[in-house]
Amino acid sequence: MNETPYEIVIGLEVHVQLKTNTKLFCRCSTKFGNPPNTQTCPVCLGLPGALPVMNKKAYFLGMKTALALNCSIPKFTKWDRKNYFYPDLPKGYQTSQFDLPMSEEGYLDIKSTNDEFEPRRVRIIRAHLEEDAGKSIHDEAAGKGDSRIDLNRTGTPLLEIVSYPDMRNAAEAKTYMQELRLLLTYLDVSDCNMQEGSLRCDANVNLHIPADNGVIATPIVEIKNMNSFRSVERGIAYEAKRQYNVWQETGKVLGELPKQTRGWDDSAQVTRAQREKEESADYRYFPCPDLVPVIVTDQQIEEVGRDIGELPAALRERLETEFGLTTYTSDVIVNQGRGLVDYFLELAEASGDNKLAGNWVQGEVLRILNEQEISIDTFKLSAAQLAEMLKLIQSGDLDSSKAKDVLAVMLDSGKSAAEIVKELGIEKVDEGDLEDLCKMLVERNPRVVDDVRGGNEKAVGALIGQAKKENPNVNPGQVRQICLNIINDI
Repeated sequence: MNETPYEIVIGLEVHVQLKTNTKLFCRCSTKFGNPPNTQTCPVCLGLPGALPVMNKKAYFLGMKTALALNCSIPKFTKWDRKNYFYPDLPKGYQTSQFDLPMSEEGYLDIKSTNDEFEPRRVRIIRAHLEEDAGKSIHDEAAGKGDSRIDLNRTGTPLLEIVSYPDMRNAAEAKTYMQELRLLLTYLDVSDCNMQEGSLRCDANVNLHIPADNGVIATPIVEIKNMNSFRSVERGIAYEAKRQYNVWQETGKVLGELPKQTRGWDDSAQVTRAQREKEESADYRYFPCPDLVPVIVTDQQIEEVGRDIGELPAALRERLETEFGLTTYTSDVIVNQGRGLVDYFLELAEASGDNKLAGNWVQGEVLRILNEQEISIDTFKLSAAQLAEMLKLIQSGDLDSSKAKDVLAVMLDSGKSAAEIVKELGIEKVDEGDLEDLCKMLVERNPRVVDDVRGGNEKAVGALIGQAKKENPNVNPGQVRQICLNIINDI
């Protein structure tokens, strides 16, 4: 990465909508996409006389996530009211957690797949539950500039995951978000759809600039409205450059400028000032009088922990150490979700060749899934059927180039690999016959021989083409190696 005359300091606040059928404190539906203001009741609207009741499933989904993030779980936690006034907050306060959150002090390890940064452990300050606000809809496209409010989302259970300011560049922040989303999908606690608002991220960014008398810190800026991983990366990168330019132009530092909240404008690729950033005192937190504290037992924590299963980081390590896959292949397979991992494990066992199974899953299988826009659950070939074809490759009865053709026919016809190989007339070429063919081709092409001996091994490709004309069943890789051996022995 390019060196910069400053160090970026990044902490992320991630809001995750939990996968429950009803809201955090009432029985209204959390389904996305229904007509505005059709999923509300006196509780989530905060009407007089309505009392909330906690959604137990939401609490345990939050605990499951916190345990997977290596957080400690206090036995006692309570609810607080976070007071602020905004059009999409009908009660004038948000029920959240302040000084006694449901979990604290965890971490998530991240690493780069293309060496953009060194592996880093991002510490988690806390993960706490709160209710979501509504949604403001701004009709600026029609030229009226009207704003309307949809309160369907009000009261949806959120888990807010707050990191320490441990990240040092935009690529780390993007990777942290991607790894966190993957973890959440493995846990099945959220659908993590950023376009629908199920996963939202605010970034706190400032700079540490080396100076003669120590380090100069710019004011912290909170960036909102980043609705994709790419937006997170671009928004932080832009904001860092903007803060450095402001410091160069004004010389003002922490204490001379207020903390600020800015919104990311994805179309213009800039952040825009929204308001001064609030401090916790501005929200006037106090314990919620309508909700009792939550007390959990060691047994409940252990039961939730047993339901977590194997997580992405552990799976990657197992695929590399136990199955011998490359870092790249294991990363690709794990990042597609648990379904593809299970498919690979079954395929590896049935075929008896871990690396071959890994290459086909991260190659042809994933290509077909992406082209057809389907998941592995609806893939037409079972792991056992694909394993049959891989065994033909292992035995030499089928080369990799023809295997792709066989795979395509298997998907269309549902026939076995052995049946298709027979129908297509694919036969294993006798090794002696193949060597005789290669000797003949070498003798027939002295110019190719001179080119190869002159250092141009690619010239042997002409011999492979001729060999396939003589016998379509030859293995191109074998032809290449035999021809090279013969030429080198001349």
